[in-house]
Amino acid sequence: MIKKILCLCSLFVVFTIQAQEVFTKKDSLFGSNSEYRKHWNVLKYSLTIEPDFKNKYLKGKNIIFAEVVDSELNKIPIQIDLKEPMKITSITLGNQNIKYRKDDNFYFLELNKQLINQNQFELEVEFEGNPIVANNPPWDGGWVFTKDDKGNPWMSVACQGEGASIWYPLKDIQSDEPELGCELNIIVDKNLVGVGNGKLLEVQKKGNKKIYSWKVENPINSYNIIPYIGKYVNFSETYKGEQGNLNLNYWVLESNLEKAKEHFKVVPSMLSSFEYWFGAYPFYKDDYKLVESPYLGMEHQSNIAYGNRYMNGYLGYDISDSGYGLDWDYIIIHESGHEWFGNSITTEDVADMWIQEGFTTYSEVLFVESTKGKEQANEYCRGLRRGIKNEKPIIGKYNVRNEGSSDMYSKGANIIHTIRQLYNDDAKFRKLLRDLNELYYHKIVTSKEIEDYISNDLKFDLTPFFNQYLRNTEIPYLEIKKEKDGEIYYRYANCIESFNLPLKIKDSQTWIYPTTQWKKSEIGQAFSIDSNFYIRTREIR
Repeated sequence: MIKKILCLCSLFVVFTIQAQEVFTKKDSLFGSNSEYRKHWNVLKYSLTIEPDFKNKYLKGKNIIFAEVVDSELNKIPIQIDLKEPMKITSITLGNQNIKYRKDDNFYFLELNKQLINQNQFELEVEFEGNPIVANNPPWDGGWVFTKDDKGNPWMSVACQGEGASIWYPLKDIQSDEPELGCELNIIVDKNLVGVGNGKLLEVQKKGNKKIYSWKVENPINSYNIIPYIGKYVNFSETYKGEQGNLNLNYWVLESNLEKAKEHFKVVPSMLSSFEYWFGAYPFYKDDYKLVESPYLGMEHQSNIAYGNRYMNGYLGYDISDSGYGLDWDYIIIHESGHEWFGNSITTEDVADMWIQEGFTTYSEVLFVESTKGKEQANEYCRGLRRGIKNEKPIIGKYNVRNEGSSDMYSKGANIIHTIRQLYNDDAKFRKLLRDLNELYYHKIVTSKEIEDYISNDLKFDLTPFFNQYLRNTEIPYLEIKKEKDGEIYYRYANCIESFNLPLKIKDSQTWIYPTTQWKKSEIGQAFSIDSNFYIRTREIR
């Protein structure tokens, strides 16, 4: 997901609202792997939708292919999610209507075990209604019904924060991706085009309508299953990558075709950079796609939303203020980085989303390094610090669909940059990134898993480091004190008691090992810390 840059523009004004977050049963039903969810597993979604532009209305059907995980399915209802004002009109299983109980945005179904064949079942769920219309997409989720510059209908949806149940019925929890992928059939006016995830299977005529059928073979986050509908044209190219030929498809508005052909030339070099650092693009079977969208952008898997107005930077703005952020299009680079971190490696709970956003923001740093050089990349990463607010922890509350601080982007990237300094060996750091993508390829992870993996790989316990930067808001100070006899002492302050991050002296290979207790310097002279470590220093007199 892109960061709210104008949230970053707390560069100028910061409004802080201190409020105690209160969570309800509704939050738990939405955000946890509850008893109504954990006893069944989604295998695939087959989704058909038909939007009505004039009335801002949507109707459709989702066939949910699933399997029984344990025998509790015979005792405990399963939960299907669909947020009002959308509504489910019927649910069938084996040609039999299934009764359900509705409670707010949740539908509870008691399944007849006689209808379940070899622990697998198919629920056919029909739905319709006026979906929530987004006020400020993609940050405020919902459908977008607008027109392009020629007056043609232009529609899509963004729903990461609010969840896919804002518009279609499903098991709306990030930890259960349909591992066999999805199908998306988009019914549109014959003069329009419907673009979906994965590969285009066929286009069928249906009276004055057309049906565009798309298929994804890989596991996919439910919020990434997204249709785009408009007066689109297509052009493509082939990228020769680590797993062979990868189809690159671009769907843009007719009036922007020539502009897009020039602007999107960055894609192959971007993919080359990311494959070097992270390993092979994770979705070769489903192609790579950029689709012009009626909002700024989102990381929709194999179907990335692009709305940065064919400008470099973030709408022409360099979020690092280093100058290097204006050499490339932020939305293309950042949202594509999510194919590795976010779409292939996905966090079990949104509370841990720093894994997705921090590593993806660091992909920007690595792209700058690939195209400009290492010192330029370091400067870009350090420049990101100016947007860090440190108002609340990066990790949110678990099991209630609660994201942590937006610092997960820039602070997350600087956490990773600091870890890179500890490796003190770019080949080993690159191996870490590639190993993570191999081990957790198409997997669901927790922050704790990633934290432990890095500690074990580095052979240094980073528990205090992660607790300080992810679960607290203070940034440690290295305090340096010079005594009258000329001896120099140092210690950590403004941090948890166990904090013990090693530091490298600027322009050298000399290290110090501070703790929260005063230590005498063995260097014998004044020193400065390498600025690539995300800490602060101050002299004590």
